[in-house]
Amino acid sequence: MIAKLNVSLSTNHLVPKSTWVLVFVLATIFSSLKAQDSEKVLWYSAPAEEWMQALPIGNGRLGAMVFGNPFKEHLQLNEDSMWAGGPDWEDAQGNPEDLEELRRLLREGKTTEVDSLIVEKFSNKTILRSHQTMGDLFIDFKESGEITNYRRELDLDQALASTFYTRNGNHYTQKVFASQPDDAMVMEITTTSPKGLNLELSLSRPEDHGKPTVKVSNPSQNQISMVGQVTQYGGKRFSKPLPIDHGVRFEVRLQVVAPDGKITAKEGKVSVKGARKVLIFIVGNTSFYHGDSFAEKNKETLSKITQQSFESLLDRHISDYQQLYRRVNFELGESNMAHLPTDERLQHCKDGGTDLGLQSLLFQYGRYLLISSSRPNTNPANLQGIWNEHLEAPWNADYHLNINLQMNYWPAEVTNLSELHQPFFNLIDRVLERGRKTAKEQYGITRGSLAHHTTDLWATPFMRAERAYWGSWIHGGGWCAQHYWEHYQFTQDKDFLRHRAYPVLKDIASFYLDWLTWDTKSQKWISSPETSPENSYYNQEGKSAAVSMGSAMGHQIIGEVFDNFLETAQILGIEDKLVEEVKTKKASLHPGVIVGTDGRILEWNEPYDEPEKGHRHVSHLYALHPGDDITENHPEAFAAAQKTIDYRLEHGGAGTGWSRVWMINMNARLLDGASAEENINKFFQISLADNMFDMHPPFQIDGNFGYTAGVAELLIQSHEGIVRLLPALPPNWKNGKITGLKARGNIEVDISWKNGTLGEVTFRSPSDTSFAVKYGSSMVDLQLKANEETQLNAKLKKTND
Repeated sequence: MIAKLNVSLSTNHLVPKSTWVLVFVLATIFSSLKAQDSEKVLWYSAPAEEWMQALPIGNGRLGAMVFGNPFKEHLQLNEDSMWAGGPDWEDAQGNPEDLEELRRLLREGKTTEVDSLIVEKFSNKTILRSHQTMGDLFIDFKESGEITNYRRELDLDQALASTFYTRNGNHYTQKVFASQPDDAMVMEITTTSPKGLNLELSLSRPEDHGKPTVKVSNPSQNQISMVGQVTQYGGKRFSKPLPIDHGVRFEVRLQVVAPDGKITAKEGKVSVKGARKVLIFIVGNTSFYHGDSFAEKNKETLSKITQQSFESLLDRHISDYQQLYRRVNFELGESNMAHLPTDERLQHCKDGGTDLGLQSLLFQYGRYLLISSSRPNTNPANLQGIWNEHLEAPWNADYHLNINLQMNYWPAEVTNLSELHQPFFNLIDRVLERGRKTAKEQYGITRGSLAHHTTDLWATPFMRAERAYWGSWIHGGGWCAQHYWEHYQFTQDKDFLRHRAYPVLKDIASFYLDWLTWDTKSQKWISSPETSPENSYYNQEGKSAAVSMGSAMGHQIIGEVFDNFLETAQILGIEDKLVEEVKTKKASLHPGVIVGTDGRILEWNEPYDEPEKGHRHVSHLYALHPGDDITENHPEAFAAAQKTIDYRLEHGGAGTGWSRVWMINMNARLLDGASAEENINKFFQISLADNMFDMHPPFQIDGNFGYTAGVAELLIQSHEGIVRLLPALPPNWKNGKITGLKARGNIEVDISWKNGTLGEVTFRSPSDTSFAVKYGSSMVDLQLKANEETQLNAKLKKTND
């Protein structure tokens, strides 16, 4: 309504000034009411002064951080394939003989030597590379005057970033979005000033080894472009430098349209004078996607979209986006704080207050960020989604496979965004293809594949570490294999199971079969050498060590891979020698869950003491979450998991954002809503920036995604073969409603509750299915008919009474 009203009046120069004031006031009121009504808007009363206050937009591949500055607007630009290097990296020089030497030293208890040797032999000696910023767009408003009535916002329901303000009695509106169907970012700036807009646009980028060139590409069409190549290495250099031309080539191109203004393009800048409305079209592409034709692709895209109106492009963008976003709606009762700017509401939480509306908004923000940074045929969301301002980002903004990439995709299935999982699978398929070579050459394993703890655009599977405790880990592929199985469980897509999931599970299971070694002490198959991600223990000499013979997480993941492989084979009717071999070895696999004498789950095969008792990783609880072996049906392990968490937190654990939200997910699995509430409050108090990005610190987007997954886990669970409703409802979530969540079995669920008690429940499925539903101590069996809604309210209430 506001957009149409402004557009219809903006071309009428005869409208009295008082009318424009009324229009602006009404627009501000309507916008504020929309925020109060929907709880789907982040909004602020001042421009962003730093990057962590700016607001993100994205179409999965292309994105920006929008600052909303009325004097010099800044859009920091991103694209998901901006990476140095190439697909030609070589593996480390380690070999099967080195592996046997490591195992011999471990059996002799020489763990300090092992820590050094495993890095020396098996860590790749090339450099770590970083995802990089695509550059910056600056819009210099050649106007002065006091700014009043300022507001900037991000509408999660429309994926639209807007800025409103008054200058010298004239009203300005800026709107920008990243369109997936039109593969571009589109901005509209309008004013009521009779003199129109007077502004200058420029592109720039931090200087890399090969500085990009900014030039006027096509003055007759009012375009400028920035072309260059990603050449900065990023991260630590381990050995030989690379050629300066080794990296993705790219172009950013923009075009300005202002029918009632004067446009000049020269010297790498575009100037606009006297326009009441300015449209800015921004495109960007790379050689990763388009080879040598990436610049032609930009021209082609611009030629299509610049002939269309802002309204038509926005409508198409909103329609595409809402088809995903509106599948789920979440309400936590009425909020009395939506009239306040988001940063003030967050500060209220940091000061010890509670804002349930902000908690529900953050849940949907996670879904917004996943839609905006992961679409079919893009690269998966990295450590920062797609929003990275650096040439050398923290942790290279790469793909960490020891929880971070996986956490990014925890909300994909349960919050009804299954198709957004595709980029994850595409990357891991590539990683495991290369991992076959690594398995054979480094470990002498000719069957199957593996991945270590990090990868990047080029899908490198190998180990890259300076120290054993964070890099010498072989289960990146094993953990990722869980996502293939989970995607099938939620979608029931047998074609995916047969052609995507089964080959991956087969490869990982085959590798593990040949990796495991017989332990004469336990008379079990164990995984060696092992680490527990990023943690260490005190060895027999009292020194800190990382590598061990066996670890809880390693055996839990191996056991899970074997189980999922066997169940997949059964569903697909596959009976062969490999299936029998997996069954045999699984029966004698070292247990992954061992309860120590103090009642906690052991992290390693032995009850070692550890230097960091409050370590951020709780890897030995993988079987609780995201695994499913620890449930209330196993009381001893269930109680031990709770004690393990308590111990970690007593010693300062969960200090980082992603670790805190992992705790929320584990609280949910332990059916502990009260502890979940405490961790939610703590997450808001110490782990969120003004723009609601998760602070590791610094920024890591996995905390946003993990929070969204955790909220869903508190409201519905289906990992036990039943559907649990409100299994761990936080005590202060008295009233609420959520629609569109997914349960395993391709079941869609709507739930409402009042005064902490279940109200209406509705189930839907595209196919006939039957399952058990549990609420509290009540359990009922339910049969669904395809494409029909079924409510279970009366049965559950009656049984519960």
